[in-house]
Amino acid sequence: MPPSNDPGAALALDCGLDFDPAHEDEFFSALPPRPAVYVLEPRQKGAQSFLSRTVDLRRAAERLLRKPDALSKRLNLREVAARIRFRLTGSRFEQSLVLYHHARANFPKRYRDFLRLRPPAVLKINLRNAYPRCYVTRRIAADESFYAGPFASRRAAEFFADGFRDLFKIRRCQIKIRRDPSFPGCIYSEMKMCLAPCFAGCSPEEYEAETARTVEALASMGASLESSFERERAAASEALDFERAAAIHKKLEKVSAAMKNLPELARRVDELDAIVLQRAAESNTIACFAVRAGVIAPPFFLRFDELSSQPRSVEAILRERLEVYVAPVPHAGPASSGATGSREQSSDQSQDAGFKPSAAQTDAAALRARFGLQSMRDEMPDHLSLLARWFYSKPREGEIFFRGADWPYRRLLRACARILAPAAASADSTPRSPAPPT
Repeated sequence: MPPSNDPGAALALDCGLDFDPAHEDEFFSALPPRPAVYVLEPRQKGAQSFLSRTVDLRRAAERLLRKPDALSKRLNLREVAARIRFRLTGSRFEQSLVLYHHARANFPKRYRDFLRLRPPAVLKINLRNAYPRCYVTRRIAADESFYAGPFASRRAAEFFADGFRDLFKIRRCQIKIRRDPSFPGCIYSEMKMCLAPCFAGCSPEEYEAETARTVEALASMGASLESSFERERAAASEALDFERAAAIHKKLEKVSAAMKNLPELARRVDELDAIVLQRAAESNTIACFAVRAGVIAPPFFLRFDELSSQPRSVEAILRERLEVYVAPVPHAGPASSGATGSREQSSDQSQDAGFKPSAAQTDAAALRARFGLQSMRDEMPDHLSLLARWFYSKPREGEIFFRGADWPYRRLLRACARILAPAAASADSTPRSPAPPT
């Protein structure tokens, strides 16, 4: 049976206790001193609940609910709190995801400010523009553009983009292209680093071909460009044209140097398929968070104490969870309808007498259909931010594996053993640095 795709069920605050000031000692002793996400519910109807996270639930409850000192200015909810609901968490990643889910449900208009959550920095190539360019943005929309990311910061994205754009000759300016032969151009056209469509230095077909090379290289994380240069180098060597082979080899080194600055997480956002492994709150248990098209799915758990008595292997369970079930991705309304409208308009134009689309128009439409972001879930930018916040954190707890031709099941099993191994030695070692409470 496929796992539930309802985050409310998978990330629910599954424990709760009523608070009675007359029996506060029994209340506090019943709370575990462990990391958790919790909500303090008020007695008065219509009042707002208090949502937060902590590395020690008992200590946090005592700070908020014990009788305060006369001169204390700390927040105290003793007189208004009626109940506490909480969920124990085994990792900072799980805690962030649980807190995000409940903050979005409780504060739909201000949850991003509450979590200090910013949209992720990504690279965008606007394929609906007649002369696309590659630039950094924090806005992701289903507008048939190509998006790659997320990066650790805008500065990191700009740093990679500067080196990556040097490999191609697409424009970097933000002016409106008019193809005016009298236009003087810019420094990049003078250095032969741009095809200069501004003063008709190239045909639309030539610029479209260069755009396709750029998008394919970024989508394949440089593999398509490297393989192309390797073939050219091999052909030049076979023809005994060693000077040309040496020049191509220098280009190949430049590609490798530029792509080294691309983080492993930064890739085509609608094909970002991965799995994050974290230690769960239960003993000897791994929490698995599958990432599909940039969206973090509700977790499923590998309880090794129970699995040891089952006839199925852990690899078989992982295959069932990761391959059989695919979460549906709804189409975005306005962007999808706009794209449909443009296709319908093109269809109507093709029925007009004498209308024949140019090769550039046909190639551009094919490029958008292949690489453009056609649809996305509303929460994808938020999930990319949460994923980037965890991935680029130092130190980083847990492990992540990306899907290639197949899932690396053997590596996943070895990672589970590594994640669970420190549990036995944690009592004798320095505790891990906790996540700061919100």
